[in-house]
Amino acid sequence: MPDHLRQRESRRDAAAGPVDLAASPFRGDRDRIVASPFFARLGGVTQVVSAAGSGLLHNRLTHSLKVAQVARAIAERLISDPVLAPVLEDLGGCDPDVVEAASVAHDLGHPPFGHLGEQVLDRLARHRFGLPDGFEGNAQSFRIITTTDTRGPRAAGLDLTAAVRAATLKYPWTRLTYPTPHPRDMADPPRGAAEPKDAPGTGSSKFSAYITEIDDVIQCRASFDKRVDPWQQTVESSVMDNADDIAYAIHDLEDFHRVGVLQHAPVSAELGQWETDRAEFAALDDAELARWQRKPGQSLETLRRRLHARDSWIVDDEVFAAAVSRVRAELVDDLLSVPFDGSVAAEQAFGRFSSGWTARLVAGVHVLADPPTRSGHVLLGREQWHEVQVLKFVHRRFVLLRPDLALYQRGQARLLTWLVEALEQWLSDPYEADRLPRRLHDLVELAHGEYASLAGSSPETLVGATGETPPGGVLTLARGRAVIDFVASLTDGQAAALLDALSGRTGQSWSDAFVL
Repeated sequence: MPDHLRQRESRRDAAAGPVDLAASPFRGDRDRIVASPFFARLGGVTQVVSAAGSGLLHNRLTHSLKVAQVARAIAERLISDPVLAPVLEDLGGCDPDVVEAASVAHDLGHPPFGHLGEQVLDRLARHRFGLPDGFEGNAQSFRIITTTDTRGPRAAGLDLTAAVRAATLKYPWTRLTYPTPHPRDMADPPRGAAEPKDAPGTGSSKFSAYITEIDDVIQCRASFDKRVDPWQQTVESSVMDNADDIAYAIHDLEDFHRVGVLQHAPVSAELGQWETDRAEFAALDDAELARWQRKPGQSLETLRRRLHARDSWIVDDEVFAAAVSRVRAELVDDLLSVPFDGSVAAEQAFGRFSSGWTARLVAGVHVLADPPTRSGHVLLGREQWHEVQVLKFVHRRFVLLRPDLALYQRGQARLLTWLVEALEQWLSDPYEADRLPRRLHDLVELAHGEYASLAGSSPETLVGATGETPPGGVLTLARGRAVIDFVASLTDGQAAALLDALSGRTGQSWSDAFVL
């Protein structure tokens, strides 16, 4: 596809705007994103647990840089294949600069405290403010680059090319209303499109745009019409999505081995016991398996069954078993067998593990002209796909489900809840309207204009899962979105410091430089 078809024609017409240093508009997009304060703040945002004061754990900034590195390697590898090149062109193109720009942008919307913060803000957005879309980190990223960041040549957003904006849409639908028919109603919904089983009627569990950015979604994907289906990722988005999975599967395991959380013995017992008793596990019905909850191997067998239920298009028991064996040999028996002690030998072991696995997974990436609905056009090979599932299982089972981490996260959830409540009270205080943080005031005005416009043109989009608009209508929605936007733009440390100030607990002088 010619590049001009994937660019906004007015892309560089604003003479008064910032001048891009890069000749390529896609490289210029990447540079604009990297120069954004929203990108800089990712250095203070949790990846899994807060990295404050530690140089040992990844944060959202270092994660994004690694995703960009992996994504560019995938894109360059694919376009260098003469057989794949025409297929990629027919699907809309695979420019490494677009892929890299989308990768550095993909986590801009992650709030303080990572996925935990995402869940808290979504609950508050829907139940406290009646926002039909709630909150979603991917949709917040798209809102930032199109609307709330103001570092581009125009007042709203970064004025990025259509291709880069489309590439950030990992889940190119809204929670409830767009497109029609909605992908959650498909017989086999795309990954992320289905409703959570424990929350029917609430819309897709994952989505990449709010109703306020629908026009931008339509505009940036227009050049991909008849090339990819409305619910499908662009090829460049699919490359970014795979790179995100690869980086996540590898570096989070390294982090928690480095700090002593990921221990050899329990991981070895889980994988080794499943391999030994594989046939016995498979013979158990679901109820019997549930009773074996504390037996090593039970959780891995549960994963195998869940993959069959969710991804029958690719899962294979023999390939799964081979993936378990490879992960046990290279992660458990090699990397985890020796406690990390900061030595040269330990760092070299990390290097071998990281580079070896990254190269293996990247080498397995291929392209399908007509993929199943659960996959994008770019996907991991069958062996690598199973290996990523096992690596992510180890991370979830032995890090994310730890009770001590849950204790830590409950405190973070309370902090965000109290912060949102305190800011809402400030917004509602008529005596303090003149002294609102300027940024918060601007966000209220922005959201009020957006929701007022939707109330006139598409009132059905303002109705949430309850079938009702919130008391107070547009003003309530605007205040809610503004508070959520404001809190989501903070670092972990800023969120804690702001709550301290609002609660009167801080020892910081009011005249000191602060987030406001």
